[in-house]
Amino acid sequence: MENKEGRQGPKLGSLIFYGLVLVALVALSTVIFGNNYGKQEKTTLADVLEYINSTEYDVSLVDVNGTNVKITIKDKDDVVRTINQSVPYEYIDDLVLVLEDAKKSGTIENYNYTEPFDWSIVINILMFGGTIVLVFLIFNTINRQTRDSNSVFSFGNNRAKLTDPDKMKVKFTDVAGSVEEKEELAEIVDFLKSPSKYKELGAKIPKGVLLYGAPGTGKTLLARAVAGEAGVRFFYISGSDFVEMLVGVGASRVRSLFADAKRAAPSVVFIDEIDAVGRKRGAGLGGGQDEREQTLNQILVEMDGFDVNSNIIVMAATNRVDVLDPALLRPGRFDRRIMVNMPDADEREAILKIHAKNKPLDQDVDLREVALSTVGFTGADLENVLNEAALLTARRNKKKISMGEITDATFRVQMGPQKNSKRLTDKVKRLTSYHEAGHAVVLKATSEFEKVDRVTIIPAGQAGGYTAYKPVEDTDFYTEKMLLDIIKMSLGGRAAEEIFLGEVSTGAASDLQHCNSIAKNMIKRYGLSSKFRNMVFGDENEEVFLGYSMGQVQSYSEQTAAMIDEEIKHIIDNCYEETKKILNDKRKVMEALAKRLQDKLTVDGPEFELIYESDGDLELVDYAREHKLSIEEAINHRVETAGIAVQSSIEDILSPGSDDSDKGSD
Repeated sequence: MENKEGRQGPKLGSLIFYGLVLVALVALSTVIFGNNYGKQEKTTLADVLEYINSTEYDVSLVDVNGTNVKITIKDKDDVVRTINQSVPYEYIDDLVLVLEDAKKSGTIENYNYTEPFDWSIVINILMFGGTIVLVFLIFNTINRQTRDSNSVFSFGNNRAKLTDPDKMKVKFTDVAGSVEEKEELAEIVDFLKSPSKYKELGAKIPKGVLLYGAPGTGKTLLARAVAGEAGVRFFYISGSDFVEMLVGVGASRVRSLFADAKRAAPSVVFIDEIDAVGRKRGAGLGGGQDEREQTLNQILVEMDGFDVNSNIIVMAATNRVDVLDPALLRPGRFDRRIMVNMPDADEREAILKIHAKNKPLDQDVDLREVALSTVGFTGADLENVLNEAALLTARRNKKKISMGEITDATFRVQMGPQKNSKRLTDKVKRLTSYHEAGHAVVLKATSEFEKVDRVTIIPAGQAGGYTAYKPVEDTDFYTEKMLLDIIKMSLGGRAAEEIFLGEVSTGAASDLQHCNSIAKNMIKRYGLSSKFRNMVFGDENEEVFLGYSMGQVQSYSEQTAAMIDEEIKHIIDNCYEETKKILNDKRKVMEALAKRLQDKLTVDGPEFELIYESDGDLELVDYAREHKLSIEEAINHRVETAGIAVQSSIEDILSPGSDDSDKGSD
């Protein structure tokens, strides 16, 4: 088990350190206690006896200390000298016998003898003991690494990260939005806090809770909030952590995980991205019982084998609930499924307020307006927007984040960074300006639920330019007219190129893919076509799970497929003709918008609205922007100003002092 608060086992560096310490100790003991091995010149017993038996010297004392022999001699001139010799250990006993005989015979006056200590025994003991200690340290290290799941020998151990309840700081108040989702999970929290209340009533709390929804909606955050509110231990593991190369490892890890969770009960086990291990069985392209299915089977057994009073809640998150095995979703396992929806405008505003707590915002920042302009953004997207805004503010050497940085950050998250340094030729500017103007004008002319937010011909990401738009309000469904309007808007760029430039380019490739996809879904999924009204074709799931659907046959004939293709073409052709008619009717607006884009490169939403309402009168647009007026107010203001000027001229002409002709006639 991998514990954040736990102690990590020694690594390879620790083993090397221990080994070096052992070698150093042995070497040091050899140097200090080795009785000066190798430092003095070793001699034979005969060399020492030569001094003792010599007639040239008078030996007064022989001092034998271990293997060191110190001989005190006096020559004929009564000069006393000391000679040091080193005798091998095996000759010491023989030397002592010789000295004893020499003393008795009077050859030497006296001798001292100190028995040598065999330091080789100590060295051998140190080396043997050090080897045992080193082996023990290696074994202990491997054992600790196995327990901590940090070694190649720990395949089958639990790899979940354990968070202590005292360290869990996330609460429901930290999760903005998701009101209904938090209400559903509050019951789980209450059970973990007061299980006796439910036991007395005979109620059974759900054993498993499955959170599903789009990426970035806060599924993992909700699971952590449950553990934080309940104050229990939180085991976190991803679905891919169960899968290894060796067969049986996944099932072993499942058993280890649930065993640890039972010992730590009450606790929460959270499996993120469970679709990595919980896909439908029998869907493998190779067939047979693969490792993933064994792991899934073990999860099913562990969840169904819980004791009623085990006080363990299993939570999981996925983006693909459609591919999960049905046995995993039945009552008794993941019997409560909670969809984490995309945040609406109010929830987006609340999310923005949480992420803006530690950021200095300028007075012009309106988080409500930001929330309204970020329809379709998840909580993760909104956090990224404010972070990008902070980075842009620092890059521009400002002290506070303004609305301009947030707006730029929003488009940066949507489209990628703008390529302001890229040089645009006049031909590219003209082509891109008419293309993007076509999108914007058709959107304004057809759609009632979306409005233009920005039009630019500055490249961003893979796009040569883009038209950003935002919904007027949140919506959970689309009418047939709304879908047709989206197709027309997508075709606006290609139609504008054909009408105003006389040729088309590859710039509409993604637009064509988009409108073809919508037309196909209108027929096959929504039953919104004249020929196949209220009929659907194919799988009801939006995405295809290849392993599950590969062996299935098409649910309609080839003749029907050809008719579907014809109907798709019919829808797109009709929308294209209507799109060209709209652009022909709005030629002045198109020309004015294209010119403004070529001059300024970017037109924001308010300026576009003025260009459209003024029917392409750029002078009137500039006048309205200068005086902060609407087009209608600007027209009236200009008329009133012109009327005042005319009246002033008439009064000047009719005034008495200005009639010079009368004065001359007098």
